[in-house]
Amino acid sequence: MDAHAATLPPPVMPATGLGRLADRLDRAVGTVVELVAAVLVLAEIVILGAGVTARYAFHAPLVWSDELASILFLWLSMLGAVVALRRGEHMRMTGLVTRVGPQARLLLEALAITAAIAFLVMILPDALDYAEDERLIVTPALEIANSWRAAALPIGIVLMLFAAFCRLLRFGSWKTVALALGITVALIGLFYLAGPVLKPLGKLNLVIFFVGVVAANVFAGVPIAFSFALATFGYLALTTSTPMVVMVGRLDEGMSHLILLAVPLFIFLGALIEMTGMARAMIQFLASLLGHVRGGLSYVLVGAMYLVSGISGSKIADMAAIAPVLFPEMQKRGAKPGDLVALLSATGAQTETIPPSIVLITIGSVTGVSIAALFTGGMLPAVVLGIALCFVVWWRNRGEDLSQVTKYSKREIGRLCLIAAPAIALPFVIRAAVVEGVATATEVSTIGIAYAVLAGILIYRQFDWRRLKRMLVDTASLTGAIIFIIGCATAMAWGLTQSGFSQDLAKVMAAVPGGTWGFLAISIVAFVILGSVLEGIPAIVLFGPLLFPIAKQIGVHDVHYSMVVIFAMGIGLFAPPFGVGYYGACAISKINPDEGLKYIWAYVAALLVGLVIVAAVPWFSIGFL
Repeated sequence: MDAHAATLPPPVMPATGLGRLADRLDRAVGTVVELVAAVLVLAEIVILGAGVTARYAFHAPLVWSDELASILFLWLSMLGAVVALRRGEHMRMTGLVTRVGPQARLLLEALAITAAIAFLVMILPDALDYAEDERLIVTPALEIANSWRAAALPIGIVLMLFAAFCRLLRFGSWKTVALALGITVALIGLFYLAGPVLKPLGKLNLVIFFVGVVAANVFAGVPIAFSFALATFGYLALTTSTPMVVMVGRLDEGMSHLILLAVPLFIFLGALIEMTGMARAMIQFLASLLGHVRGGLSYVLVGAMYLVSGISGSKIADMAAIAPVLFPEMQKRGAKPGDLVALLSATGAQTETIPPSIVLITIGSVTGVSIAALFTGGMLPAVVLGIALCFVVWWRNRGEDLSQVTKYSKREIGRLCLIAAPAIALPFVIRAAVVEGVATATEVSTIGIAYAVLAGILIYRQFDWRRLKRMLVDTASLTGAIIFIIGCATAMAWGLTQSGFSQDLAKVMAAVPGGTWGFLAISIVAFVILGSVLEGIPAIVLFGPLLFPIAKQIGVHDVHYSMVVIFAMGIGLFAPPFGVGYYGACAISKINPDEGLKYIWAYVAALLVGLVIVAAVPWFSIGFL
């Protein structure tokens, strides 16, 4: 979920006067939105940091801090979604889009924008009604109308509409834009006219909307969040009597879990770790330890991803911190570029359960599983999959020539260990603070940020203040893309539940031959497929609430099932040809995706073997709970 290789491309430079005007307006409004979003990220860090300090240092909790943080978080999520739409950073699948001719690709890119516009136009009146209704509710601590928080939804929708229309106006071909608008309007009109026919079809509508409409949109390159939203809106509007303001409520509910506040803070923490040189220090120490053995730097890559992973909230950020440090030296030693990118992609899947992973936080928020238990349970299963990858590394590098490799002295290793110690300690400080109950998963991120800032300024003497604004804006954009997906997927999951689908699914899954083992096996297959098509967070938000009660009912421990599901999803996300994580690894490495194809399958097989071991031996997941 974390891969952002598949995004909308930047618009063509406008050639017309209208296009240039749209470009200037978009830049002006976009600059303001980015500035406000960056300030909101900073405000969240300060508010939560002040709350932790007041509670633990002065034993005088700020009763209003969580409430204010929650209000600002919805604004941050919506404005972040606006920034992501402007920059083309909403998650999408481009497997089909990149394989068609230039004209067809341009049309699909235009359709991706017009489809988003269609949903935003249709939901805007209901978002306004929802914000107006929330005026009657008063917040308990600050005692202000809840409409101050809910207004983020219609205002964010209006700003997204503005950004989307500006993108259309800057398109190179008016004919393409007109055709895309025509197709979008025609399809909506056809569904509207088909309403009386669809309503009597009952549960067949679930297939039409949640399989057909979602698949058509996803494969056409429409951002995943909008694909979910269009299918849910169509299903509820045309086949049920549910007021659409209810969908806005579910969207709000999905985006407002306080635990999700950890998302922007950990994303920002990951950027800090890279900027302050902490990631580089960790990798250099690991390289001094293992660089002189056959395949040593490949083992370092596996170990470095284990240490760094999960802190940033983005696998792309993890990879970007590691690949530039290790790959040049690995290529000097004769490593094939394809093998490097294949292993990098595989480690992305292997480290999905390393806390404080955003995927772990998300699964805890939507299923009610203890975050502390997930953080404890995620460490050992990742080691199992790491060992499986290391076996492939050993096999492939057993004949490596080490005659030109320098072996570090114990003194040099000790020096690098001393330099890396503060950086290596950070992940363990964060995990220990949550597991021991010192701070919540949300609060602990502020401790990590303070630690990274102090380490960067005082220890590593590497802190570029000029990069802070860009880091804050990037954090807001990625947060908006992630949280908007969670909101849309929550609304979709609610629609599926109301239809009775969850009960039907429970019956089918419970009837799978083999009991617990059959259920785990079918879950692995399902989440590998879902991970490759939908990415991790959407797949978990959509199906987690439906499948976890079934797992519990047949005796599978929540934490054990979480590990199985997350690894299966990760393998799908990072395996070609559909997994966008693989293409993200290629983009970071600047290596052609075709070069990695012949190398990656051995790593995927190793990951699957490791996953089967984790699924078959629950102790790896729950032995330390």
